[in-house]
Amino acid sequence: MHILLVDDDAELCSLLGEFLQREGFTVECEHEGYRGLERARGAGVDLVVLDVMLPGIDGFEILRRLRLESKVPVMMLTARGEDVDRIVGLELGADDYLPKPFNPRELVARIRAILRRYEPRPAASPGRLEVNGVTLDPGTREVFAGGVRVELTTFEFDILEMLMRSAGRVLSRDRLMENLYNRKATPFDRSIDMHISHLRKKLENGESSIKTIRGVGYQFCRTPEDAGAE
Repeated sequence: MHILLVDDDAELCSLLGEFLQREGFTVECEHEGYRGLERARGAGVDLVVLDVMLPGIDGFEILRRLRLESKVPVMMLTARGEDVDRIVGLELGADDYLPKPFNPRELVARIRAILRRYEPRPAASPGRLEVNGVTLDPGTREVFAGGVRVELTTFEFDILEMLMRSAGRVLSRDRLMENLYNRKATPFDRSIDMHISHLRKKLENGESSIKTIRGVGYQFCRTPEDAGAE
């Protein structure tokens, strides 16, 4: 797997590059925003590790432009304690984020968790799911809401499939996090919440299908009436 590191800290890139190579990845680095965007758009990049603060254009603008034309997985690097950076990154389409400073082993674990979501699925997937006006086909990885095809990211599709297979039951944030990222949710981790928010916007047309159970998790409603029930 080919990893692109986009960070203006040359020393950090060098250290991370050596570590990732020992873990079996091919790594290249860019230290300037425009060059990072150009390379991320190119062929052969399997995942981008993207810092927020960069000369030229920042990581948010790179991600925004990249998402207009590419679904390449992106791991954002954010300043510790800057919750707004994490939220903005997820809103723009980042797959995950990691606050600096971090343990390189955690970076590798998160990269592998993301890449597993993008691996081709076996052809013999279970049959289509049809619940509350939403149709999901695991074989083709297509989703239709009210008969209209909906474009979802890999993570959004996987979350929706989990929720629909458990329709009517509540799935905890921890269970969703462990399935997607191989880690438990922390009180300040907003990645699952942001993916759910994106799903709602894409699926719902005046009606709610995904219900928040405060302090517990999320539930896919079997009927529109279930959304209003407590």
